[in-house]
Amino acid sequence: MKVSKEDFQWAASQELINPEQAEALWEALSERSKSRSQFGMANAAYSFGAAIVICAMGWFMLLAEEAFGSRGVCLTTSFYILCFFLAGTILWYKKNLKVLGGLLVTIAVCLAPLATYSLQRWVGIWPLGNPDNYQDYYIWVKGSRFLLELATILAGAVALKAIPFPFLSAPITFSLWYMSMDLTPLLFGQIAFTWEQQLLVGLWFGLACLVVAYWVDLHTKRGQEDYAFWLYLFGLLSFWIALSLMGGDSDLQRFLYCLINGGLIVLSALLKRRVFLLFGGMGVLGYLSNLAYQIFQDAVFSPLTLTVVGIAIISLGLLSQCRRPKIERFLLRLLPQRLRQILLKDN
Repeated sequence: MKVSKEDFQWAASQELINPEQAEALWEALSERSKSRSQFGMANAAYSFGAAIVICAMGWFMLLAEEAFGSRGVCLTTSFYILCFFLAGTILWYKKNLKVLGGLLVTIAVCLAPLATYSLQRWVGIWPLGNPDNYQDYYIWVKGSRFLLELATILAGAVALKAIPFPFLSAPITFSLWYMSMDLTPLLFGQIAFTWEQQLLVGLWFGLACLVVAYWVDLHTKRGQEDYAFWLYLFGLLSFWIALSLMGGDSDLQRFLYCLINGGLIVLSALLKRRVFLLFGGMGVLGYLSNLAYQIFQDAVFSPLTLTVVGIAIISLGLLSQCRRPKIERFLLRLLPQRLRQILLKDN
């Protein structure tokens, strides 16, 4: 719900509050909102610029390795990490530029794997074998990059301790996903692993991420920054993509896939997280579209049938929007009392 100053003036005109209270309340809420992150044009520029800096710094250091060697790259990268971290914390605490300061600290965290890689090349220590070029770090999965991922996670944890910037959980979760894939050979006791095993690891990693995100959600007070969002997003990405790629040859398997996605939609209402609705909706839509195509593929009116399915989905969305409180209350009544109390704890 978006509220403007005119809404407070309207409330005063309706004698819900007096004009002095309306003005005082608006000023207080305006002052309170200044400390919250708002994604405007300036923050969009900060984010885009930070992404460019991360890419440019990695590219420059790789080119500089021929001139300075691994030792020079390690020392230079460490210096940049320190500079970005100090600049970010100063902007965060001294200048109250939360988004810009947080993004600078995020740049420092994203440089941690490059510093670790150059340090390992400098001292010649590779516990799990040489991982080859750093350019392939975000492309190919290799167990020898375990220390790079661990360094990123530790750097992100230290950064989160220094400044409470929720986006710092993104590189941490991304590195955890990479680590889960790198540890797959150890989990299955073999060096080479199949596509199905990769999907299985992705599925369970996504579920674990969602459980951790829910735990973070429960232990985050209302009004604080949303630390759980990126955990939910990466968890759902890993879980939903793995689940979708696993596929199913039988009608029963495809129906179970639809039920799981329907469950994600229900969770979106219970947890008040629209990201569950996004993934669940795509899964249900994919199932219904495939089902309609199989049934009516040879019929003249198959496009009309798909249109009806689409309109039905839009109607359900409209119904959920209009009756959302009632639907949420109905779903909550179906749950055990203990679980209901947990879900309503911070709502």
